[in-house]
Amino acid sequence: MSKKDLIDAVAKDAELTKEKAGVAVDAVLEHIRGSLRKGDEVRIPDFGTFKVAQRKAREGRNPATGATIKIPASRVAKFSPSKGLKEQLN
Repeated sequence: MSKKDLIDAVAKDAELTKEKAGVAVDAVLEHIRGSLRKGDEVRIPDFGTFKVAQRKAREGRNPATGATIKIPASRVAKFSPSKGLKEQLN
């Protein structure tokens, strides 16, 4: 599902115009992004949790040359589905 498909579905289900649904979807995504930038978790009941994980610095290998490179530490977004979502998928 693309963002456009999501906006169309929200507009239909919530009986909103596509413009208003687009604003709502954008606002939700921006709040999730903002919370993750601050390092906070975002928990959505019966859906899952978005959180920030810390990756350690490590060594990697350039597949083209085989040379060893240093990969710096970084923060990454992770999603953990809720138990209810897992059960619905299986």
